[in-house]
Amino acid sequence: MQKKYTDKELLELLEKDDELAISLIFRAYYSYLCKVAYKIIPDNNLVEDLSQEVFFELWRKKGSLQVNISLKAYLRRAAVNRALNYIRDQKIKFSDEKPYPLQSGDAHAGLQMEADELQLRIDESIDSLPERCRIVFVLSRFEDMSYQQIADALDISVKTVENQISKALRLLREALGPFLSLWLLLSLI
Repeated sequence: MQKKYTDKELLELLEKDDELAISLIFRAYYSYLCKVAYKIIPDNNLVEDLSQEVFFELWRKKGSLQVNISLKAYLRRAAVNRALNYIRDQKIKFSDEKPYPLQSGDAHAGLQMEADELQLRIDESIDSLPERCRIVFVLSRFEDMSYQQIADALDISVKTVENQISKALRLLREALGPFLSLWLLLSLI
């Protein structure tokens, strides 16, 4: 029969470079981290990779690790951050791609430049939102998650999600005010 270790004992073993510790932590929390990440990114293969990366990072940082909360909460936060970083990185990849031109004619070249400029302003404005506000906004608007799903994934209340969305929309209106009429014009074409 295998000994039961506390989180504190596991972290001490991990710090001493004991491979048994990472193995026990992996067995105890891997499926939990996959479930946590799946709430944010519903792709089994991807969440398995992201969860494994959390454990790899835990092993890599074993000598300098500072866990001030429970190990489960620490790993949960790491999995959520890893999933959100993946979403952010994918968004950056998509926004770096050249937009498909509206038309090849000279009359539409100006409109395409305006559309490109507007998209750049929107991306910059979203990126400049406070971190929690940006995360909630991206999950709501780009990942089509409901307020309840976001609340569950980030372990916050639905009211907090609502407040963060309101704050994001207010900040985006302020930042994009001069460009909103241009956006309306381009959306009609």
